[in-house]
Amino acid sequence: MKQDLYEEITRRIIDQLESGVVPWHPRCLASGGLPRNYSTRKEYRGINVFLLASLGFGSPDFMTFIQAKELGGHVRKGEKGFLVVKYGTYSKAEAEASGAEGAGEEPETRRGYLKGYTVFHVSQIDGIDFPPAVLPPEVPLTDKTARAREIVAGMPNPPEIREGGRIPSYWPSIDCVRMPERGFFRTEECYFLTLFHELAHSTGALTRLARKSLLENKGFHADSGDDRKIYAEEELVAEMASAFLSARAGICGDELENSAAYLQGWIKALQSKDAKGWIIRAAAQAQKAADYILNIPAPT
Repeated sequence: MKQDLYEEITRRIIDQLESGVVPWHPRCLASGGLPRNYSTRKEYRGINVFLLASLGFGSPDFMTFIQAKELGGHVRKGEKGFLVVKYGTYSKAEAEASGAEGAGEEPETRRGYLKGYTVFHVSQIDGIDFPPAVLPPEVPLTDKTARAREIVAGMPNPPEIREGGRIPSYWPSIDCVRMPERGFFRTEECYFLTLFHELAHSTGALTRLARKSLLENKGFHADSGDDRKIYAEEELVAEMASAFLSARAGICGDELENSAAYLQGWIKALQSKDAKGWIIRAAAQAQKAADYILNIPAPT
């Protein structure tokens, strides 16, 4: 895997945080819709969602230089593209067929790869008759929260949800999400943003996705550096998964979480020497958590 790609993605996320933008906040995903490839009509996944949605375009469509050319268009001279990445694995047999590194390993060994691509927003492309960007009509709050309730109700193998606690939390030992009563929250949207976060934690249980950052998590008061890193990664997974779910429901909360302490906390975590690849891994795990809650089969 190319370390420079990991470093580049991490640097871009840090740059956004330093400018006051939290790429995984639901409001970033709500501004133009979940980003997708105009040519294939497929939505981007994982870290690519946050990289593209946080750019602030009014429509969700992107494509590569070659895809634009195949459709009879061209990228305007001087336009800058945007990095997206594809993560996958390959086996010994696949490596031998292509002559790639790793051909001498055991047959069952699979290695990961990370490949970068450059995409352009459709507003940077001429020669294609794109339909005008139409923002979806504003949906009444009652409809948004109804969709959020449907998402919660449709989660397969859900944990127990108890209301009345003081602090939102997931308790792995009893597989229970504890939430303050709804009146505790400023809005019903904020209630579901928080509930999505705690349900995302619950997907890491052994009976669900068996996620390392949940199973080995020693909580906020972890002592060692490694334990604090695991705690931070699990929190980022839950925040990103909550953003995915909130985008599906159409809710984004009533204010951005961009306090100086919050931003500096993530910047410091991402700048640590062992954080390379952390942001990409967390986004991938968040996508899996959201897919689990939404009951979406794993892509083949």
